[in-house]
Amino acid sequence: MISTYEEYITMPGSLILEEMQSLHREIKEEAGRDGDALELYKNLIDAAVKYSLFRANWHFWDKEKKMTEDSRRTKCHDIVIDCFNILARYLKNQGKAAAWLDILGDDRKRIGDFACYLIFAESLNAR
Repeated sequence: MISTYEEYITMPGSLILEEMQSLHREIKEEAGRDGDALELYKNLIDAAVKYSLFRANWHFWDKEKKMTEDSRRTKCHDIVIDCFNILARYLKNQGKAAAWLDILGDDRKRIGDFACYLIFAESLNAR
C-alpha cells in the first residue's frame, strides 16, 4: 500500500503541515543555542528515527510481523513521548512556555505523527 499526505489529513487528529511547521519553529526558537536543550532535541530525533522505522513499514508488514514487532514499536513510541516531555520540562525550567507540548496533547498518534515530521524536516535539511 502506498499512502499519501492527502489520505493522512483525512484521519481524525491529524496535523496539517503548517501546524507541524509552527510547532517545530517554536521548539527551535525556545531551544535557541542552549547546548542542553539541543542535546535533548538530538535525543528526541534519535528516538524518533527508531520509531519512524516501525511507522514507515507498518502498512507493508503482514499480521504476524505486526504482532511480533508491536511491543517493540510501543516501547519506541513511549521513548519518543518521554523525550518530548523531557525537552518540554527542561525548556519550562529555563523559563520558556513549551506550549507546543500542550498543542500536541496526549494523543499518542499525534505525537508519533509529529515525531515523524521532525525526521522529515531534519532529513531534508541534511542534504
